[in-house]
Amino acid sequence: TAINAFPVTGMSKDTVTIKSCRDFKISGDGTSDAWKTTGWIDLLQPDRDTAYSTRVKVLYSATGIYFLYDCRDKKLISTMRADNLNLWEEDVVEAFLWTDENFPVYFEYELSPYNYELPIMVPNNNGNFLGWLPWHYDGDRRTQHSTSIIRDKNNEITAWRAEFFIPYKLLQPLGNVPPKSGTKWRANMYRIDYDKGKEMPFAWQKTTGTFHEYKKFGTFIFK
Repeated sequence: TAINAFPVTGMSKDTVTIKSCRDFKISGDGTSDAWKTTGWIDLLQPDRDTAYSTRVKVLYSATGIYFLYDCRDKKLISTMRADNLNLWEEDVVEAFLWTDENFPVYFEYELSPYNYELPIMVPNNNGNFLGWLPWHYDGDRRTQHSTSIIRDKNNEITAWRAEFFIPYKLLQPLGNVPPKSGTKWRANMYRIDYDKGKEMPFAWQKTTGTFHEYKKFGTFIFK
């Protein structure tokens, strides 16, 4: 599959409109027709020595919110083979959802190239934070997620994709859940790559010390 099958149509800015959709099946490669209805959001990369691009699409339905990450890459640094590990120490994509600005608790989701996840709820008391794993994490409270590795005709890696669905029931009892037309959530989206032997971050909204600088998050406006 050619990486250029997905043209860049989005722009990096601090506010983005999230379009609605009907629920669809997660495939890991972004081939659902639903993704054709919205554009890409570019994640910024501080290290310009590496010509990688990272972009994300976001949609929401009556039951949850969907993400599709498209990550150009040349090698995968991903040895962890279980959920709920320190996935951020290797190649990973992340989404942070702060649904109610009156309540400094947000949901963090991480997914590795080989489809291992870390879903945590994070209370953040002025920079003092730690996460908790979901309780009763099954049925309609459980995420849906899948990934795919993209290779060229020589079987060399050119990219990987991550697709996941976060049900609103998993976010309860956070405020402003589920969203409706006009609802605003603060959010940020990230990728970490380790091709150079060190952490190389990508971010929708730039943070300076940690991804958990929630006051610097951008805004999702649900259409």
